[in-house]
Amino acid sequence: MIAEGALAHRYAGEPDVGQRAALAGAHFSLIEENIAVAETPASIHNAWMHSREHRANLLNPDVDRIGVAVVAGRQGLYAVADYERAVPVFTQAQVEAAVAGLLRPSGVALLNDSADARSLCADDRNRTAGAEPGFLMLWQGADLTGLPWQLTEKLHSGKYREAAVGSCPAQKPYCAFTAYRVAVLLY
Repeated sequence: MIAEGALAHRYAGEPDVGQRAALAGAHFSLIEENIAVAETPASIHNAWMHSREHRANLLNPDVDRIGVAVVAGRQGLYAVADYERAVPVFTQAQVEAAVAGLLRPSGVALLNDSADARSLCADDRNRTAGAEPGFLMLWQGADLTGLPWQLTEKLHSGKYREAAVGSCPAQKPYCAFTAYRVAVLLY
């Protein structure tokens, strides 16, 4: 910002804030940024608190990480604050274990073989090599603390006795955002 003169969240040839954060090693499902230039830290804080959008970023209850930089320049203090909701980095086995843990309370038996579920996850053309599932669910997201409502509804029906879970790398459009791609087959 000091070199460019004008305040901007992104300059020509520069990646957006999500891509910059990802390149720095951040894993997140939400990212926002506040920028400012003023004479004092109190002035910066006051300006952000009196701007609806900046205040919302500061007080967002979904944010659990923040990075702040303040640098002195010709026009005063240049400040940047990036706010994110961190997402843990899980291996394929950890993703599958997390989803299996969410399935257990429903009473379905979890199959040890994840090959068909992983195959569906990697190639979502609804093909499996083994027994034909009664229901299959494929989704992508950053939250591994709950199951999609469609899957929960099927589990509550009582029609299914077994489940297979598979995980594979996320597909676009998540770009810099961290996401997991998961398949669950119900039998």
